[in-house]
Amino acid sequence: MNIFIARLATLMAMLALTATAHAAAIFLTGHDPDFHAYVGGNSAGAQDINKAAIGFVTSSTNNSFTAGGVNKFLFVEGNISPPPGHVDGLNGIIASGYTQGTDFDVASAATLNTALNGIGSIYNAIVVASDFGGILTQAELDILNARSADIISFLNAGGGIYAMAESDSGAGLTPNGGFFGFLPFVVSSAQKNQSEVGNTLTAFGSSLGLTAADINGNASHNVFLNTGGLNVVDFDATGQILSIAGVVAEVPTSVPEPASIALLGIGLLGLGFSRRRKPH
Repeated sequence: MNIFIARLATLMAMLALTATAHAAAIFLTGHDPDFHAYVGGNSAGAQDINKAAIGFVTSSTNNSFTAGGVNKFLFVEGNISPPPGHVDGLNGIIASGYTQGTDFDVASAATLNTALNGIGSIYNAIVVASDFGGILTQAELDILNARSADIISFLNAGGGIYAMAESDSGAGLTPNGGFFGFLPFVVSSAQKNQSEVGNTLTAFGSSLGLTAADINGNASHNVFLNTGGLNVVDFDATGQILSIAGVVAEVPTSVPEPASIALLGIGLLGLGFSRRRKPH
């Protein structure tokens, strides 16, 4: 009986921790709607992607800081003259209905470290520009990757993040790679430039308010080789993953191992089997 009580107490503690845990809201995409919301064949669709993604990661339902009254997000992008084929992604965020200084602030490499000190107090979410056709540069990406532990702590405390295509395409603004390295559980292809024709939306993507028309008609620049425990939002015409999103109780610090998840399940089942075997 003492063993059963101890195990029951452990299980109840685990459940209590789960009940009080914060959740991280994440949306990652191979699309570059910061560019296409301002320039491109389907600006309305790109604007819808931005609105769906930002709305998802900043919703008071998904974001503890929003629920606590923090209502501004941080937009991360380089401070350079856009090379040919690129635009200042800031324009696409504004075109999607967000007002700089009210809804969000902008940080480039020169100010990013200081700005990241405000996540959770000044900012409820981080929005990362694409490196093509936006102007995220290696300088910003290096800082984000170096501050990965801080970003993950922020997410695990209930924050959100939305990051757009990283591929080093176009002018090659991120030559050292490390794509989405600030979220080390994600595995992405380095580069895949393709026209958005034949992309398909999942039921989860539809639940975010997106339509098939939103995810077609522009271009995309990377795909994801794993989900990192998130939900697939849309696929390209070949069935590769274009976007992933979800709310997770704890952000992994490496690519999740299926065996680890299985062991956790076996452990919880063991508690149940032990209880059933115990004589009355």
